[in-house]
Amino acid sequence: MIAKTQSRVSVALTIAGSDSGGGAGIQADLKTFAFHCVHGTSALTCITSQNTQGVTRVDALPSAAVMAQLEAVVSDIGVQATKTGMLLNQEIINAVALQVKALDLSPLVVDPVMVSRTGAQLIDDDAVASLRNVLIPLATIVTPNRYEAQLLSGLEIHTIDDMRQAAQCIHQLGVKAVLVKGGAMTGNLRGVDVWFDGQELSTLTTELVETTNTHGTGCTLSSAIAANLALGKDLLQAVRLAKDYVTTALKYALNIGQGTGPVGHFFPLLLSRK
Repeated sequence: MIAKTQSRVSVALTIAGSDSGGGAGIQADLKTFAFHCVHGTSALTCITSQNTQGVTRVDALPSAAVMAQLEAVVSDIGVQATKTGMLLNQEIINAVALQVKALDLSPLVVDPVMVSRTGAQLIDDDAVASLRNVLIPLATIVTPNRYEAQLLSGLEIHTIDDMRQAAQCIHQLGVKAVLVKGGAMTGNLRGVDVWFDGQELSTLTTELVETTNTHGTGCTLSSAIAANLALGKDLLQAVRLAKDYVTTALKYALNIGQGTGPVGHFFPLLLSRK
């Protein structure tokens, strides 16, 4: 039997680290791309040894290896949208920025994985500086959480007005649009995001899902934005659709392991089993 030739599908690229527990990083990104019927390609930046309880080891790949992965994907397959996640160090960030320009990796979604939702800084100050000054100005959209937005804007964030001011400050770095995420906010601001694209300043809300299994939400949101951009959606529409996807995935989050489980990327399959 001759296999039927499939019609050309949209392709998205993730540049991020590997999560051995499967809840975040490259693994979350590829699951999200697949859900959106987008072919997922990848360039690994680091390998983490982690599970639902935390990270025990991180090994960086050489920047030349990261650049080679990007060249291999783009030279043969091509991509319609790209996202970055954990880039880990200054050398990798600078190398990725060079390839973003050389290979025209746009639209580009930058998830600035610098600070965890609990406020712990994940990369050193030199890497933060390169992310802020070299990569973010190349981005179509940047999606910082509360603490990352504080680091990028230099502002303390406690209120919705603080989030709005931070979004406007970050926009001045040269990025086309900013989405300051409220997942780490408290009270009625938890899960409320602020969007700013230089003209429109909006508050984006979705249903608040009560669950402790939230691992990978940031990776999932940014990769869902990239997937929708690869499918030709406009930027704000891509963000809204991505937020809806994450909200539903949180409703079907996986209670696995002894710590914080991941969101349910494949919730239609979970629904079909009921």
